[in-house]
Amino acid sequence: MSRPGRTYTYDRVQRGFHWLMAALIVAALGLGIYAAWQVPGTSPRRELLDIHKSLGLTVLLLLPLRFVYRLVAGEPAYRAPPSRSAHAAATLAHLTLYALMLLLPLSGYVYSAAGGYGLPWFGVFSFPRLVPIDKALSQAGYGAHYWIGWGLGLVLGLHLLAVAWHAWVRRDEVMGRMWPRRGAGGDEASA
Repeated sequence: MSRPGRTYTYDRVQRGFHWLMAALIVAALGLGIYAAWQVPGTSPRRELLDIHKSLGLTVLLLLPLRFVYRLVAGEPAYRAPPSRSAHAAATLAHLTLYALMLLLPLSGYVYSAAGGYGLPWFGVFSFPRLVPIDKALSQAGYGAHYWIGWGLGLVLGLHLLAVAWHAWVRRDEVMGRMWPRRGAGGDEASA
């Protein structure tokens, strides 16, 4: 049962971070996979990789802002709290997603910077090279980037399966917590 004045959805800022970063990550993963099938050193591979890097570095810049905001704002209450084990599993899954969202662009940065490749941000500027040009370091960055990318894809797939399970099998409120609510109990009631 909902209590007056209680918010059961994430606020607009947290939802904005969630959906913006989800779009950036899906686009970056898709472009990275597509670019991998293109001939190295040719167009459109170079352009696709520039956009891929720009998206990944944007995620890297947004992540600390999102994380700090989440720590400050917290999470909304549940109308019907999940079991301890379900809450622990969700917490572990979210921490794993945060770790992968950090490690994937960092490893891509190391791969590009150590390999002497450009670090553009949508053609506006280039990120500084903070690591020396080093072929072995670049190859290690590439290997990490490749496997972390597939790991993130797997965890995102599991995340989507969990969302579907909550929405269509359990029919609980979990999915609705990341959607704007209209009416009683949501943070958008007065909007």
